[in-house]
Amino acid sequence: MSAIQLAIDGIVYGSIIVLGAVGLSLVYSIGDFPNFAHGDLMVAGAYGGLVANLGLTEIGLQPTSVFSPELLVTVIVGLVIGIIVAVATHYLVFKPLDSGPIALLITSFGVALIYRSLIWMGFGSSARSYNFPRSGPIGSIRDATGLAVTNRMLVIVLVTAVVVATLHFVLQYSMLGKKMRAAADNSDLARISGIRPRETVLTMWVGGGALAAMGGVFLGLHTLIRPLMGFDILLLIFAAVILGGIGSIYGAMLGGFAIGLAHEMTPVVPGVGSEYGAAVAFTIMIIILLVRPGGILGEETT
Repeated sequence: MSAIQLAIDGIVYGSIIVLGAVGLSLVYSIGDFPNFAHGDLMVAGAYGGLVANLGLTEIGLQPTSVFSPELLVTVIVGLVIGIIVAVATHYLVFKPLDSGPIALLITSFGVALIYRSLIWMGFGSSARSYNFPRSGPIGSIRDATGLAVTNRMLVIVLVTAVVVATLHFVLQYSMLGKKMRAAADNSDLARISGIRPRETVLTMWVGGGALAAMGGVFLGLHTLIRPLMGFDILLLIFAAVILGGIGSIYGAMLGGFAIGLAHEMTPVVPGVGSEYGAAVAFTIMIIILLVRPGGILGEETT
């Protein structure tokens, strides 16, 4: 397989990691703790989308391609489920706990196990797939370049680009985005300035849950839907967040693509197979952190 083809695969996989990493970074920057339940929150969104997708099939709405309106319904239902689960977890678990980052981190491990167990109980351990036809590589692109690009790959990359651009606009130009950035930079000063922490925290969980769910739906669309798929990708998402700079949303975007490319382009390294993709990605992360300890866009440490 050519390096260009591997790079394309890396951009697709990196797009999924970006969605998860930005959501995780959003929670960390405002909530001030690493949420280890984030990967399983992605799975909850993926299975929510699966229920919608199969439900549409049951009533006779058979999608003809991945560009059909049924995909939009699948994604929206997945987002709603992700948001509900994230916000409910905040109000039922994290907010009443009212503890420090370490206690919240450990609690998030337990929350992840609860998510995973409930999904396992409801759907079983077998891999599932969305009911969208697989059309294979797009003929015109393959004939012109010899590269394999599918409709699913295009959807994942294009939608992620739109989401990233929209998030940039919200963070930079909307009043809500400015409040969130202020709370992330200095929560005490933001509170003194009149920014209500309840509003920013709720927005954080809504945004984090939506991004996680979308990443989960696209991960299931790209591969298969499994109860453990969130756990499998979680370390790569954390690697993207750390590489980009902990708490930096833009850093998470860059880190996500970097980790995705490193993971998928592993076969380019002589004598290294694709099964070592995660190890190569983490090796690159460590090398970069040795040169720039704060991450790509993180603050320099002294």
